[in-house]
Amino acid sequence: MEPPRARYAWNGDVAIAYGVIGDGPIDLVYVQGAVSDVEMMWECPQAAAFMERLASWSRLITIDRRGVGMSDRFSARDLPPLEDAAKDVLSVLDAVGSDRAALFGHHEGGQLCAMVAAMAPDRVRSLTLYSTPISKRQQEIDEGSTAETLDRETAEWERTFGTPAFEQDLFANLAPSYLGDHAVYGFFSRLQRHAASPSSFAGFIDLLYDTDISGILGAISVPTLVLHRTDDIPNPIAWSRRLAASIEGAQLVELDGADWWPFLGDSDQLLDELERFVLGSAVGRREARTLAAVLFTDIVGSTERAAEVGDAAWRSLLRQHEDIALREISRFDGRLVETAGDGLFAVFDGPARATRCAQSLMGGVDDLGIEIRAGVHAGEVEHDGPKIRGLTVHIGARVGALAGPSEILVSSTVRELTAGAGLSFEDAGEHELKGVPDRWHLYRVVG
Repeated sequence: MEPPRARYAWNGDVAIAYGVIGDGPIDLVYVQGAVSDVEMMWECPQAAAFMERLASWSRLITIDRRGVGMSDRFSARDLPPLEDAAKDVLSVLDAVGSDRAALFGHHEGGQLCAMVAAMAPDRVRSLTLYSTPISKRQQEIDEGSTAETLDRETAEWERTFGTPAFEQDLFANLAPSYLGDHAVYGFFSRLQRHAASPSSFAGFIDLLYDTDISGILGAISVPTLVLHRTDDIPNPIAWSRRLAASIEGAQLVELDGADWWPFLGDSDQLLDELERFVLGSAVGRREARTLAAVLFTDIVGSTERAAEVGDAAWRSLLRQHEDIALREISRFDGRLVETAGDGLFAVFDGPARATRCAQSLMGGVDDLGIEIRAGVHAGEVEHDGPKIRGLTVHIGARVGALAGPSEILVSSTVRELTAGAGLSFEDAGEHELKGVPDRWHLYRVVG
């Protein structure tokens, strides 16, 4: 097969590089992590053979994540949260005219594919996750590391990136079967330097360690396969066992081998499982469930203010408040679900947008002489026509009720899913939420 030439899809003003090869009846999207280049990958014989087999039965779409490979680059501090990167994937599907695709994600690419499946299940035929952590930082801490150790390792990786010592250490962990293979080692040494710079690589590692996808797994309703090699060094097999157990109906297949890259080692075993799953998976969806971020706000001291200004003036104030809310919700791609007197409930496809909308709305009502409080939560919701239902909605409402004047409180799920979004939080402690099980850790948006 002739290797594909990179094309570009646009998400706003961001260019996302992708390649297309094959003309099979199923669209298959393959997303890697921070070491990717849609053209250069074909220079590795093992990777080329792997992708050619995928393209033999699919229209294979490979994608460089924003900030990686041939896609637009950014500084380490401007790497996007998962919800923005998920929009990048959807923009590629739009560009190639794909209504529905099977997703295959590796490591950080797996986290991204999981986000797409949760946000837009109508665009996803099936989901395959290979060596994908739920929360790499927490899972490594559970294995005995400390947060301080992990931070020191990231700083050391940035300092030594591109040096022979760094590459040798990396290769020993990611492809132990190929130690001494100078052709394979030389290729990945070049690919690493082409795909990222020292600071962007370190930024992706920080983003990976700050991302926790546990809050979205319950919203995944598409057929899901979890693949993992039993002797994977950087990601223990226990991680994928937990991942599969957290997604309703997910299948787990444990593969032989220790090589982290899917196309190295016994790739035929992996491809056999992927092909069996995608070609034989059901295309129907279960009930209409998606990941969503919910925003609840209400006006502080509304009863007292209404008594102070009188009924007519109060009704006018509420109309102005709602006009501002509708404008800001629309600006952040949200939808107003309902209003109730002095409060409102809106839904967004990502928690960063919901949080930023709350910030903007809070500033927008200053000229009205009122203060609002806000709460944001993210999780699985059920769609009942225009209405949104489920435990996520109840939790969001309870979080909002605990906020003080001009305060935005968010759940820990929101904080974990907005890594890289440029939002700042401070600890607001653990709280009981009326009618909701367990205690919930909340955070206050600052800045």
